Amino acid sequence: MLSKTSTQVIKAFIELAKLEKGEYQGAGAIAQSIMAPRNYLGKMLQSMASHGLVVSQKGTGGGFRLARPASKITLYDIVEPIDNVTLWSECALGLKRCTDSNPCVIHHRWKAVREAYYDFLKSTRISDLV
Repeated sequence: MLSKTSTQVIKAFIELAKLEKGEYQGAGAIAQSIMAPRNYLGKMLQSMASHGLVVSQKGTGGGFRLARPASKITLYDIVEPIDNVTLWSECALGLKRCTDSNPCVIHHRWKAVREAYYDFLKSTRISDLV
């Protein structure tokens, strides 16, 4: 259910979580470590910086680091800006009039799956994966 991009960014966050406090790591080194395309990963990490999840610093000794402790960053924090999982609140069959009070034939089953997935993303922290 995770896109390839989300998976790569999660792996990058795991690498960043291993750094000492205040230490930075370059996108190239992270990309090599997780076997991801360097330029693409760099752009994704810049995007994560705009969401306040990482800090970037240019120059010698620069790169990226987590903006807050790994225990305070959930998979949801990372995946939502990339995959927009909150858009999954629509009807799985694409029906416009499907609601809790007027459900389609799979509404309640889809809602349970969606909520379990959200719970997984929101309860799993980067620190759990290091």
